[in-house]
Parts: sequence; C-alpha cells; structure tokens
Amino acid sequence: MERKEIEEKVREFLIEDLEIDEEKIAPEALLKEDLGIDSLDFVDIVVIVEKKFGFKIKPEEMTEVKTLNQFNDYIQSKVG
Repeated sequence: MERKEIEEKVREFLIEDLEIDEEKIAPEALLKEDLGIDSLDFVDIVVIVEKKFGFKIKPEEMTEVKTLNQFNDYIQSKVG
C-alpha cells in the first residue's frame, strides 16, 4: 500500500469516525494535544485500523508515536 493511500485512509477515518476538524489534520499535528485524541478514541482507532489495514496495533509499539506523521509511518511499517 502506498503512503498516499495510507494518509488518505487515516485522514478519512479521523474526519468521519472521530469527528476531528479537517483543518486540524496536518502531518506535524500532535495526536493528543492538537487532534484531541484520548484513550477512548484510541480504542476506536485500534478497531478502525484493524478493519481498514488488516493488522492489530500493539499499544507498546505506539509509545513513541506522538504526531500524525509518526502514526502514518507506523501504519506504513506494518502494511509496507
């Protein structure tokens, strides 16, 4: 899967499923501080990523993921 496709799918579910304002979505956006993603949202993200990308997020692998760009990198490393 190409990076552009990953970014588009992530953007789509952030807007549609988590109701994040489109103008807040930028590669350097901080997941918690800028996008307002909390622990309950993260549970939804785990389910969505599994459905859309076909792998399970391991919480311990997400400890260093702070920005949207890093989150996209993480997905890309899994679906490569």
